[in-house]
Amino acid sequence: MLENNWIALILTLVIGVGWLRLNDFFAHKGWISSELSRKIIHIGTGPIYVLCWLLFNDSAVSPYLAAIVPLGITLQFALVGSGVIKDKAAVDAMSRSGDRREILRGPLYYGVAFILLTILFWRNFPVGIVALMMLCGGDGLADVIGKRINSPSLPWSPNKSLAGSVSMLLGGFTLSLFILWIFIHQGYFVSPISYYVVPVGIIAIVTSVIESLPIKDIDNITVPLAAVLVGLIVF
Repeated sequence: MLENNWIALILTLVIGVGWLRLNDFFAHKGWISSELSRKIIHIGTGPIYVLCWLLFNDSAVSPYLAAIVPLGITLQFALVGSGVIKDKAAVDAMSRSGDRREILRGPLYYGVAFILLTILFWRNFPVGIVALMMLCGGDGLADVIGKRINSPSLPWSPNKSLAGSVSMLLGGFTLSLFILWIFIHQGYFVSPISYYVVPVGIIAIVTSVIESLPIKDIDNITVPLAAVLVGLIVF
């Protein structure tokens, strides 16, 4: 924890923007596909950002200052997606087809989820952390693994696979417990990690079912929303 929140904010911004621009650069150069870059950003941004919460002090304004980072990045998404800012590297990294308007859907919803979960829950309640990890380690990993492992399609959702759903469940569950374990050791949560296994498992199961539904382009809304609603019950 740093005493100066402004230094914490600057470090969080540098780390967050640096992570995005690194993936933009790799995708723009053609070293990785835009689809893979999009998913790497999707998976990695959440854990990196949440760990940056540890830099901020305990003042009441800390969550609002931390939320400035996803707010700024989300505004950039909106401006790039609407064509106000020309940024081909960002479009290559965050869109499936190279159409900038795609950024106005998934990536924009993703950023809004980060802002709201930061302000509403912060380090005071594990629900926000778990929701973000289900969105990142769960939903993000489901698409990457599901398309690379040959497995049966889901009967109710032919475009999604069993491997993807299992990856969603295990990825979200594991990443949630890992980040919670770090926060426990930093003194923010008093219960042992064993206390969180069953609640996180329930959230992982429910969000995996939600992610498996044949609904397009709104996983970044439905997954964290389901995680929050279930989390408020099981925690």
